[in-house]
Amino acid sequence: MNPNSVVRIRILLGVFCLAALVISGKLYLIQIVRGEEYIQQADRQYAKPIDSVFDRGSIFFKTKNGTKVSVAAINEGYTLVMNPKLIRDPNNAYEAISQYIELDRDTFMKKATETGQYEELSRKLDMDTGISIGELKIPGIEVHKERWRVYPGGYLSSHAIGLIGYDKKNDLAGRYGLERYYENTLNRDGQIRNINFFAELFANLKGSTDDSIFGEDKKGDIIASIDPAIESELEKILAETQDRWQSDSIGGIIMNPKTGEIYAMAERPTFDPNNLRDIKDPIVFSNQLVEGIYEMGSIIKPLTIAVGIDSGAITSDSKYEDNGFLLLNGKRISNFDGRPRGEVAIQDILNQSLNIGAATVALKVGSEDFTRYFLSFGLGDLTGIDQPNEQKGKVSNLMTGREIEQATASYGQGIAISPIATIRALSILANGGLLIKPRLIKEIEYTDGTKKEVEPDPGVRVIQKETAEEVTRMLVEVVDSALRNGEVKMPNYSIAAKTGTAQIADPVNGGYYGDRYLHSFFGYFPAYDPKYIIFLYHVYPKGVQYASETLTNPFIKLAKFLINYREIPPDR
Repeated sequence: MNPNSVVRIRILLGVFCLAALVISGKLYLIQIVRGEEYIQQADRQYAKPIDSVFDRGSIFFKTKNGTKVSVAAINEGYTLVMNPKLIRDPNNAYEAISQYIELDRDTFMKKATETGQYEELSRKLDMDTGISIGELKIPGIEVHKERWRVYPGGYLSSHAIGLIGYDKKNDLAGRYGLERYYENTLNRDGQIRNINFFAELFANLKGSTDDSIFGEDKKGDIIASIDPAIESELEKILAETQDRWQSDSIGGIIMNPKTGEIYAMAERPTFDPNNLRDIKDPIVFSNQLVEGIYEMGSIIKPLTIAVGIDSGAITSDSKYEDNGFLLLNGKRISNFDGRPRGEVAIQDILNQSLNIGAATVALKVGSEDFTRYFLSFGLGDLTGIDQPNEQKGKVSNLMTGREIEQATASYGQGIAISPIATIRALSILANGGLLIKPRLIKEIEYTDGTKKEVEPDPGVRVIQKETAEEVTRMLVEVVDSALRNGEVKMPNYSIAAKTGTAQIADPVNGGYYGDRYLHSFFGYFPAYDPKYIIFLYHVYPKGVQYASETLTNPFIKLAKFLINYREIPPDR
């Protein structure tokens, strides 16, 4: 090669390297050293610098065909402000602005004469309105960019989704539901700008990890397992049921008993996170399906039967002598009607919901083994569901060693557990004996373009598969012949189900109210390969005693809806 050519090539390479170095240095200067200054200059048209304009990740539900539906998003618009010192003609300013928005004239004129630097006139103006007012170029009138949280579904699954509010640092953050539980994923910490190569490069010098920028958690959007169609149907039926029986509160969960995926979760009273002005008691924001604990009553009896069979204390063909009552530790317990039944088959403990039968089984198992089984069902533990403030069940009565507490626990009195812990425990019967972890999130889509699918918990075996199958067979018999005398039996589908009626504790006088009950109902189907388990409950329905009267029809409506919606094939 000609020596002159080599020299020229080296000179060109040197020029390119120098240019690259200069450009890199300039970009570093602009983006890292003086980035904030330039951002503020570019964003002076807004009330706040862009770094503090609110931003947050989104929450989505998914339809059965995979379409994402936004349930928590960001809206963008403008805030209208006035600088009274710059207002030249308040009358003309008012007339011009009032063409686009409604303003009280007296209020406007009062603010126009005050000495403060800025007065806020209106917030959350849509983009077109804000731009139109800005284009008027009225001295002293400005529109500032604004972003805010919106919940397109309104009331839809509001307890599970939650809402945002100001934290102790006066920053907007998740306060309830998924908004709070996934705060580290959803918050943006003011990071409106896209992370670029140079920012990420220098961030690495500060010790960032594979999952974060500047060592923080990765940011993204979350996709929940809730199906909006199933959620809507559950909420409609809960509303109808509460209106019919005037219950103090009502709730329900629909879940996959094998994977723990929750398809619907709702309760009433409820709220619209877009409009909180009329909410007088903030307790309505709490998810009582996770935070509330209740004595659940007779839906616990199938678990007692499972313990009896699994431990070998009984078989499904066993019989016992029912005198209608038992005296234990100086206390008397009885069947719901106090009536003796003589020799009774184990199946009739479920068919007739016999307290003495459940107590007899528990006593035959023995205190130590019975307690060990019930604790293994997670009744006193957190389920780990992705919701804040989950409460453990109160199951201390199981540890007294006294027969009376063991007996009452066998039919769901004297121990209090949350709805989510209840449906998890009952799922053991539906999924072949495994204690699983319920969950609301199916997937996370990170801002860097990666995704994370939330894998189902494999579960822990707590009873034998054969035990679960035998109790399932018994619960199918309950629906086919005992529940409403068999009138709700579905000829082409096997359904396993049980009702529960529990007395409500009197916190003032002690003991239990004589006329107040909690009604509960659970069921799964198709019984021997279930796709869904449904749990329903309501507190103090008026003018009625038994859950079979209030919750059977709502359950059957939901079951028929799900069978049609998901086109579940018949199993018999």
